[in-house]
Amino acid sequence: MTASKPVTGARSAARLAAVQALYQMWVTGVSPEAVIGEFIEHRFGREFDGLIYEGADRAFFEDIVRGVAARETEIAAVVHEALSKDRELGRLEKILAAALRAGAYELLARVDVPARAIISEYVDVAHAFFEGPQPGFVNGVLDQIAKQIRADEMAAKRSQKGAA
Repeated sequence: MTASKPVTGARSAARLAAVQALYQMWVTGVSPEAVIGEFIEHRFGREFDGLIYEGADRAFFEDIVRGVAARETEIAAVVHEALSKDRELGRLEKILAAALRAGAYELLARVDVPARAIISEYVDVAHAFFEGPQPGFVNGVLDQIAKQIRADEMAAKRSQKGAA
C-alpha cells in the first residue's frame, strides 16, 4: 500500500506509519512486535514508498500499533456501532479499516489528544491513500465514535461554536 501524498509532523508521520503497520499486520498475519521492529529498523529515518519517516514519533507509533492490537475486540465493537447498518468493518478496504481502528484507539485511549485533532489527523491519513469519498467516510465514522466516547468534549466544542 503506497501513500500518494506526503505527511509532515512527528505525530502525523507516526499515525501514517501506524496505519500502514496495522494494514501489514492484517494482510500478513505478523505480530505487532514484528511489524514495529520492521518499521523501526527499515522505514524510520529512511524514504520508503515515497515517504520519509524521519522525525516520526516512535513512542506514539508503538503505542498506536500495540494499543490497537491489545484492544482489537473493543475497538471493532466501537467502530461497528458507528458504521451504518449496511457496512461491516470486515468488508471495508483493509487500509480504511486500519485508519478507523487507529482513530478509534486514539479516541478511546489518548485523552491527552483532542478528539477533533484525532479526527482531522485520520482524515489526512485517509487523503494520503484515497482521492474519493473515503476521507469523508473516515470523518463521519470517527465523529460518530467521538460523540459516543467523548460526548462531553464534543458537546463543549459544539456549544463554543454556537457562542462565537
